[in-house]
Amino acid sequence: MRTRLLPLLIVLMAAVLLALGVPLAVSVAGAEQQDVVVDRIDDTARFAALAQFVTVPAGDSGPVDTTNDERRAALIRELVNYYDVYGIRAGVFYGSDTPMAHAPRDWYLPEKGEVRDAFEEALLSRRSHDPQQVWPWQRNRLVVASPVIRDGDVVAVVVTDSPTGAMRSRILHGWLVIAAGESAAMLLAIGAALRLTGWVLRPVRVLDATTHDIATGRLKSRVAVASGPPELRRLARSFNEMADNVEDVLEQQRAFVADASHQLRNPLAALLLRIELLAYELPEGNEEIASVQNEGKRLAHVLDDLLDLALAEHTEADLRITDIGALTAERVAAWAPTAEAQGVRLIGDCPPTTAWADPVTLSSALDAVIDNAVKFTPEGESVEVTVAVEGETSTVVVTDHGPGLTDEELARVGDRFWRSGRHQNIKGSGLGLSISRALLAAGGGTIAYDHHEPTGLKVTVSVPRPVA
Repeated sequence: MRTRLLPLLIVLMAAVLLALGVPLAVSVAGAEQQDVVVDRIDDTARFAALAQFVTVPAGDSGPVDTTNDERRAALIRELVNYYDVYGIRAGVFYGSDTPMAHAPRDWYLPEKGEVRDAFEEALLSRRSHDPQQVWPWQRNRLVVASPVIRDGDVVAVVVTDSPTGAMRSRILHGWLVIAAGESAAMLLAIGAALRLTGWVLRPVRVLDATTHDIATGRLKSRVAVASGPPELRRLARSFNEMADNVEDVLEQQRAFVADASHQLRNPLAALLLRIELLAYELPEGNEEIASVQNEGKRLAHVLDDLLDLALAEHTEADLRITDIGALTAERVAAWAPTAEAQGVRLIGDCPPTTAWADPVTLSSALDAVIDNAVKFTPEGESVEVTVAVEGETSTVVVTDHGPGLTDEELARVGDRFWRSGRHQNIKGSGLGLSISRALLAAGGGTIAYDHHEPTGLKVTVSVPRPVA
């Protein structure tokens, strides 16, 4: 969940920072250019004040001889010094394009372009409009023109043509400062997002882990209500209350089954004893009394299995590093005489393999599975027991060549008291595999069932391997 929530928060924060940073960058560029434009306006106003008292040429066109005009000479010196110091081309031009004074000497009004447009606009007795914004990647120049007015008439125009390299450098520097600030803010935002998502999702992760523990049989697991939003803390408390109630209900069920099976054993034992005494009063070989005795023994076996199941669901596993191969080989050897008595070959392939398991629990589960396989395997067939390693688990696979189960029966095998309708005449209570599943689940193990080709059942017992 964090991998999905964190990118969303980062994208939103990046969008907010961009929404703030882009206008700020544009504002910085505009402010820098406005400062330059204001300076050029001041410069053109000063040059216009100097040019205002320069002698106007007698003719309408052609150069005017102003050698002795001290004011014109002073204007020329100012323009030359201005160009030498700042590198800005500047000039004062009559309406006929004739220069009154200009620097450098080879600079004249062009026939068209931005300089010409600014000059013609100033001839209309107003300062030229502000130049378009210059960006760091552009090499444009700034042109500012102001009219020279005497006695209410425009007698000349002051034009400045400024390079923008220094201004673009200042704009770029300002943008770099903004980018650095945005980057720092983004890093702080990411750090805050990490802390925020961790704070919000930590109770969710704990709740998920605890739910998994309870689902796998560790009913004592609870959520530690320590941090997180109030809603999640309240959810954690509610979850703990629910888990307590579920555990209490299950404990009551286990206690009821254990007490019922235990309390029924004594009356049943007394009843079986009375049946035995009654049998002595009846003719030998009476079928009815034999049937009653068999049913009584079957009921006693069911009660024993119920008690074992209640204990299996309540007992915690004593996990330890166990040699699964050696333990399985021991159980195969123990069941070999029983298999031989039924005409079944019990074959074991048990290489040394270690895993986390409760030896007593695993032995009991293997006894139930092997017993079931031998019981349903016809005479002359075989039962194979194989130990193997599959990734992070060790497995014990028991396969037989019996009648097997249908797909519908496979879905129900292992349920309490369930037995296939085809096997009702075979001794059993229908609790053996349920007990095996409960025993294995307590230690993190599993039991699975599948078809064995061409016939028979395949039972896979899996236990976790130790992590290297």
